[in-house]
Formats: sequence, structure tokens, C-alpha cells
Amino acid sequence: MNLLQEKFWTGGHGGALEFKEVESLVSKHSINNRKIFIGSDSFISKNNICFVTAICLLTKNLGGRYFFYKESVSTAQYKNLPTRITEEVRRSIEIAEHFVVNYKIPATRFELHLDVSPPTTTNATARLSEMLKGYVQGYGLACKLKPNAWASQTVADRHSK
Repeated sequence: MNLLQEKFWTGGHGGALEFKEVESLVSKHSINNRKIFIGSDSFISKNNICFVTAICLLTKNLGGRYFFYKESVSTAQYKNLPTRITEEVRRSIEIAEHFVVNYKIPATRFELHLDVSPPTTTNATARLSEMLKGYVQGYGLACKLKPNAWASQTVADRHSK
């Protein structure tokens, strides 16, 4: 069993899903050359950080659906912003790589949305943007930064609080 199957997956409608169902839906979605959007976000509260990673499937003129998993971990290992943001990106890459390796979905079908500001801004994550963008592109995956990173900024963020 892989680690993604051990996660508690939820659909955008709020119902629980087995990861096998998510795998099937993502695989079917990719058949027609459709993009798969993945984004992660985190939220710090007291002694824990809640990480949320979302897989979003959009079909032109038909709408979309999404699935996510939530995981709460101790803040001890993610005490600084670069470590936490890099972990968000790693979680998104992990999912994309799972489908590239196990389902032979081309890396070009994935678009990772990073909860990171572009380098031209003065936000705290801006200084990390080029490094994280290179991290994602090193896997052959495309990525978007804020303000175009809706899978992380909107979908994952909604469930991290």
C-alpha cells in the first residue's frame, strides 16, 4: 500500500473517498488530454500545522470536481516558512509523480499551483518562488504562482483552516 492510499480522502461534496476512486477519476479525466491541477496549503495553529493537498479536475463547459486530504502534524519539524512552503510543494509533487509513474499520465498534463508570491513582490514567500518553481519543473511539471494558483490559494486553503 502506498502512502497516498493511507490518507483520508474527501470529495469537494464532503463525502469520504477511497484513494482508488480518486485514482480512477483522475485517470479517466486525463484520457481526453485534460489538465490535472494540484495545490497544497498549510495553516498553523498552536502546536500543529494542518497540510491540505487538493487534486482539481476541470472540464470545459461542464464544471469541475476536486478531492483533498488533510493531515495535521507537529510544528516542530516545520518551524520556519521555507521548510513549511517546501513541504507544501513536495506534497503536490508526490501526487503528480504517483500518477506519472503508476498510471503513465504524461507530466505535461499536470499543473501544480504553488501558494507562493512571484519574485517581483515583497511578500515573504517571493524569495522562495524561483527555487520552488525550479523544484517543480525539475520533475517536468508545470506550475503557477499567485495570483494564478487557485488550487492552492482557494481550494486547499478553504479546507486548511
